[in-house]
Amino acid sequence: MRVLLVCLLLLGLCSCKSEVPLKQRNFSTVKIETLLQDSLLNVRALEINEGRVVVATSSGKILRSILSYMNYFEEGNYWLQTEDSLLPNNFRSIAFQGDKTFTLSISSPAKLFYDGRLVYYETHPKAFYDSMDFWNDQEGIAIGDPTDSCMSIIITRDGGERWTKLSCDDLPKAKEGEAAFAASDTNIAIVGVHTWVATGGKASRILYSPDKGKTWEVFETPILQGKVTTGMYSLDFYDENNGFAIGGDYTKPNDTLNNKIRTADGGRSWEVVANGKGPGYRSCVQYVPNSNAKELVVVGFKGIDYSNDSGDTWKHLSDEGFYTIRFLNDSVAYAAGQGRISQLIFKE
Repeated sequence: MRVLLVCLLLLGLCSCKSEVPLKQRNFSTVKIETLLQDSLLNVRALEINEGRVVVATSSGKILRSILSYMNYFEEGNYWLQTEDSLLPNNFRSIAFQGDKTFTLSISSPAKLFYDGRLVYYETHPKAFYDSMDFWNDQEGIAIGDPTDSCMSIIITRDGGERWTKLSCDDLPKAKEGEAAFAASDTNIAIVGVHTWVATGGKASRILYSPDKGKTWEVFETPILQGKVTTGMYSLDFYDENNGFAIGGDYTKPNDTLNNKIRTADGGRSWEVVANGKGPGYRSCVQYVPNSNAKELVVVGFKGIDYSNDSGDTWKHLSDEGFYTIRFLNDSVAYAAGQGRISQLIFKE
């Protein structure tokens, strides 16, 4: 009997402990420190890896900085020699794997560089690449607008040395006017072997692969769509189930209807949240690390916004505009946009 009483007492103590709610964090301010400012700087691709921040610019420059020396950026120019001219690259996608840096230009001829060495080249007149990411050191993916009857998807399985474009026979058919936006290099979200791709334009859907791009299916979304300027501009997943996408219409940046959507079942179904409230058009969304899928930060040329309840309500933290953002930890991030690269420190 005494053993039973002890077990019941311990069970009661554990139950009481589990009912104690975790402290919910609520950022109220963001401190913005400009690290590099240049009126000619235009950055939509930024990554943090192994103590370094790397950005790719629309003028073809690659900028790198060690986090402990953020006042100094090493610069590199990558160009492609053609028969009659030197063509600069408009980089909107970057992937940083260990010591390997991959950069991808947007339009024809689309060019993918591995540490400045050209490893993929596409001259289709409709070529336009939007985002790039890696599953691991050997396998990576980049996505772009349709050149045929499906979205363009290229994949490497050998560390980036060779890239192969998937056949439309192996991909969902694109709808008329469906494409993607090269707004912040966040059209792709990867968690383990799971991959989600956000499309936009006249149709805005989720392409999903459960096996690192070997097979694909497609899910509909309720986000604003129907015009070439509407749809999902950015996508992030916290885990295999919880994801968030934001966009809208960049020509109507203050409109807040149907521009924020959330999933809790791995992207199979989506719901509109904060409809008519919170941020309008934003170009990038990121989950705050270690937030149990509760905290989100979105940025765009209209400012910075924060949610601590999975997107149901929002707080506008700053009017300072950025195109893209990545978190270093659960309170420090790096953001870039027109004319600058900055460190952002979020505080309660």
